[in-house]
Parts: sequence; C-alpha cells; structure tokens
Amino acid sequence: METTADSIVRWIVIWPLLGVLGNLLIPRRSFVRLWAPAMVGLAFVTALVAVWRLWMLPPGAVLVDHVYRWMAVGNLHVNVDLSVDALSAVMVLVVTGVGCLIHVYSTGYMAEDRDVARYFTYLNLFTLSMLLLVLADNLPLLFVGWEGVGLCSYLLIGFWYEKTENASAGKKAFVVNRIGDACFLLGLFALFWGLGAQGTWTVAFRDIEASAAGLSPGLATVICLLLFAGATGKSAQLPLYVWLPDAMAGPTPVSALIHAATMVTAGVYLVARLHFLYAMAPVALEVVAIVGAATALLAATIAVAQTDIKRVLAYSTVSQLGYMFIACGVGAYASAIFHLMTHAFFKALLFLGAGSVIHGMGGEQDLRRMGGLQVRMPTTFVTMLAGCLAIAGVPPFAGFFSKDQILLRAYEWHPALWLAGVLGAGLTAYYMFRMFFLTFTGPSRATASVREHIHESPPSMRLPLVALAALAVVGGLVGLPEHWLWGDAFGAFLAPVLAGGHGGAAGAHSTGMGPGAAHGHAPEALLMLASVAAAGAGIGAAYLLYIRRPAERARLRARFPGLEQLLSHAYYVDELYEALIVRPVAALAGFAARVLDPRVIDACVNGLAQLTAALGGGWRRLQTGNVQHYALSLLLGAAAIVAYYAVP
Repeated sequence: METTADSIVRWIVIWPLLGVLGNLLIPRRSFVRLWAPAMVGLAFVTALVAVWRLWMLPPGAVLVDHVYRWMAVGNLHVNVDLSVDALSAVMVLVVTGVGCLIHVYSTGYMAEDRDVARYFTYLNLFTLSMLLLVLADNLPLLFVGWEGVGLCSYLLIGFWYEKTENASAGKKAFVVNRIGDACFLLGLFALFWGLGAQGTWTVAFRDIEASAAGLSPGLATVICLLLFAGATGKSAQLPLYVWLPDAMAGPTPVSALIHAATMVTAGVYLVARLHFLYAMAPVALEVVAIVGAATALLAATIAVAQTDIKRVLAYSTVSQLGYMFIACGVGAYASAIFHLMTHAFFKALLFLGAGSVIHGMGGEQDLRRMGGLQVRMPTTFVTMLAGCLAIAGVPPFAGFFSKDQILLRAYEWHPALWLAGVLGAGLTAYYMFRMFFLTFTGPSRATASVREHIHESPPSMRLPLVALAALAVVGGLVGLPEHWLWGDAFGAFLAPVLAGGHGGAAGAHSTGMGPGAAHGHAPEALLMLASVAAAGAGIGAAYLLYIRRPAERARLRARFPGLEQLLSHAYYVDELYEALIVRPVAALAGFAARVLDPRVIDACVNGLAQLTAALGGGWRRLQTGNVQHYALSLLLGAAAIVAYYAVP
C-alpha cells in the first residue's frame, strides 16, 4: 500500500475548527449565518482537492498527514495522524458535502431562533468531530471523534432545553450511547492487549491489519462483538436503537445531519474499516447480519403506524441502517458504504423536506393534520417525491441500486436473510408513501388558522432540497450492476481498501450460512425484479388505503384492533426498558442515596473520623506541657519496670 505525505488533509478538519472559534468570538446572528456554512463549504472544497490527489495516485494509495505525536508511554505510541484512502474519501465527501447543504438550509430554518450562534457552534463542532472520526488513522483518535459526535448529539438533541421532553431526549441519547461506548472501549483494550502479546504496541489501522492474523479466533470474536456492541449504540441497532426516535426533539436540520446522514453511520464505518478483523470472526459476522435484519424489519413495522412525520423518518433511519449491517455481515462492505452514501442523499432530503413542511405549517408535525400541500408547497412536494422514490427502491433512483446490491449479496449468503430484506423493502415503500400521501394529497386537515399561513420555504431552504433531490436521482449510477454500462465503479474504487474482507463465506461452517449455502445462485434479474415488485406492492398498498379506498383502513382497524396500538407504541419496548431497567436502577440509586450513602458509607467515614478524634483527644490529655506531670510519668514508668523484675 503506497502512502503519500500530504498536509492538505489536516485542513479538512481545521476549517470547521475555525468555524467553532469564529462563532464563539463573534456570536452575532448576521456573522454566524455566513461564517458557519462557509467554513464547512471550505472543508468540502478541501476534501475535493484531497480526493482528486488520491485519485491521481495508484489504486490503494493513501494520503497521510502526520500532525504530531500524541502519546508515548512505554511501548505505547499513538500519533495524531490523519489519512485519506478510498473509504475515508467517500465518508469525508458525504460529511462535508451533505453537511454544507444542511448548514445552508439551517440559515433559513433557524433564522428566527434567538440562540442561532449556539446552534451553529454545535453544528460546526459536530462536523469537526465527525471528520476527525473518519480521517483518524488509529483507533484511539477515532474514539476521540466518536465521543465528540456523541457529545454534540446530546447538545443538539436538547438544543431547546427549556422543554422537558427535549432535555430528556438528549439525556436518553447520551446514556444509551454510553453503554455502547463502554463496549467499544472494552473491545479496544482487548485488541491492544492481544496485539501487545505479539509485540505490536500501536493500534493504527495498518498495524492492526498487519498483525491481526496472530490473534486467536476466540479473542478476535470477542473483540469484534464488543466493537459491534459499540456500533449498535451509535448506529441505533437492537437493542440500543431506542434513543434515535426520541432524538427527533432537536431541530429538524439536526435530524438530517446527525441522525440520517453522518453520526448514525459511524458504526457502519467502524465495522467496514475493521473488515480484516471481522473476516477472522465468522460468528461475529453472523451476529452482525442477523441483528441488522431483525432491526430492519422491526423498525419498518413500527414506522407504518407512526403519526409524527419526523418519527416515521426516524424509524426509517433505524431500518435502513439495518440494511447496511446486513451488507457488512455478509461481507459486502462496499455495498454497505454504497447504501450509506445514497441513504445520506435521500434521507437528508426527506428530513429537510419534512422540516420545510413543518416550517410552512407553523410547527405542525402530525400527519393527521396535514394534506393538500402539493399546491401550496410545490418545490417541497417534488423533491420529497424524489426522496420517497429513492428510499422505496424504485429504479433508476439511487436507493434502488444500493439496496439491490445488498439484497443480492444477502441471497447469496442465505435466502432467509434475503426474504427479510425484501419484506423490509416492501414495508419501506408502504410507510414512506403513506407519509407522502397524508402530507401532500387529499383535502387539507389543518386548522383554519394554520391553513391561512401555509407557505413554501425560502430559497435558502429550497436550494439544498433541489441539490439533494438531484443526488437522490442520479447518485446510484456510480454503482450499476455488473455488465451494465460502466458497471460497479463505486465498488471498484473501494476494492483496494476492502479487499479480502468478505467474511461471509468464512462463517458458513458455523450455522450453515454463507454464499449460496442453501440454494445456489438465483439469476440477478429475478432478484432485482422481486425487489422492484416489493416496492411496487408497498406503494400500491399505500395508494389503495390512503387515496382510492380510505374506508378500508377503518375495516382493517376493526379487524385487528390491537395491532395499530401495538405498532404505534413501538411494541412497548420503551415501557419494557422503563420497567426492567430504568425504574429498578432509579430505585437502587434512591436506596443508595437515602440509606446506603448516609447510613453505611457516611457512617463508616464519620465513624473513623470520630474514632481518630477520640484517640487524639485521649493522647492529647497526656501531652499537657507541665514538667511535673512528665516527671511523674517517668517515675511511674520506672516503678513499673522495677516491679516487673522484682516480683517473681
């Protein structure tokens, strides 16, 4: 692997850092609305230059920027090294490109907010942290960015902290992510210990890859499972997905940037970055694939009954992240990153489109109070239609190509996994067009006061929608099926970085799963046709129930009275966690505060203090400073010694 020193890489991180400093030093509304987007725009331009320089080098090359020596403790050496290879190039373009559009959108969406300077400071800080995460050349530095995006997520989710539910949502996200982060740290420590036993005392990615073969299969499995547990926290997979739907309490551009396009994909990036490690742990790969499939299906079923437009998109994000982990679990890492990229385009578009609807309706988020917006908000209508078609997997939109790759590889691994993916695809098409029809078609169900003020968003919000819609339409053309025109150019670009990472086959011996293990290969065209048919069935069902025959919905509710309630309450998982974890932990903490702390811990500490004081007081009585008392003590001591020896 050819490495080339290039100091331009650090500037990708420096620009958003300057954005944070500028926002802090000059917190004026007129300044930060220009400064913050400009800094992210400069980071995007710098990233383009860096990727172009990488493109000019031989395949598999890496741009490395050694910034400074961070830690040198004994045999441990950790540097602040930033690098751009094919994988990080995709991520950095997504973070800065989509991030810049969302910053521009925010100038309109947050124009009237009194804390706009604080908002853009947090947003720039998040961009800085995410860029550090994807550009880090070693795991400790990646973990710094990992924790940085977690902190910014907490700050941005609870941005409007005056509302109790917003503050609670921020705390929930923070606590749930800490569970995953603790597992990440344990995995990092286990990896460092395992490599150190071989004499490798760094955790730079290239050193890990070079030395990973020396790890025992059992230790590699434990490390991969712990790191995946950390990924389930950031990327909202079972069982740590519960924070993401509540995270919609933050401003809508925050949902687009953090909880759709960037932060929640950090776990997918981590697994792909360590593909060589997961190739040694087939059991861990099976866990990744199965958890991804279960999450995709669970979240999709919940989304079909949500009435808040942002919560529909939140559960959709959880489901789409499940597809990415299915791809990772079957060894199709390039397909996972491809879907990560296309998902960033259409999901950011959908969230920003939802924000445009909310902005135009004076803060309304309930789908049951919308309708008839296609005339009043034409740009939002058209762009959100493009986003819905992309996520539904309708050709030739971006989501079709990336999801089709995943489903094809899932079938090769095991048809049951493919079937779960196809069912999820059908549900995705249904709930997205259910949301679309409820929002834009039919008569308006808004109150009279809201209807009077419905309006299209300003240009600063519409232009990012148009740009993202264009990407949602054409973004998938870089990854066409084999033998179509230029083929899978995206996969070819990533191949030198992700080569040798197809661990799905390695796992075949443990559960009978693997490429073609059960049924051999089906023609790709038939599988593609099945996924398109599932999308068409989902769209058709939504059209039938919400446009053609809305009375059928009432009949279905009457036939299955408890199903809608079960799904709308997300299977009562939050209530289950509340009963089994939150309340017992709170009760234990209350007991410790009322009983254990004052009566046991404080009693022990205070008791020792009182004993020490009593002993000191006793000895103090002997130290009177009176010479006669000291002489008497000497006399009594001498008499005691004489008596001891004199008495037989």
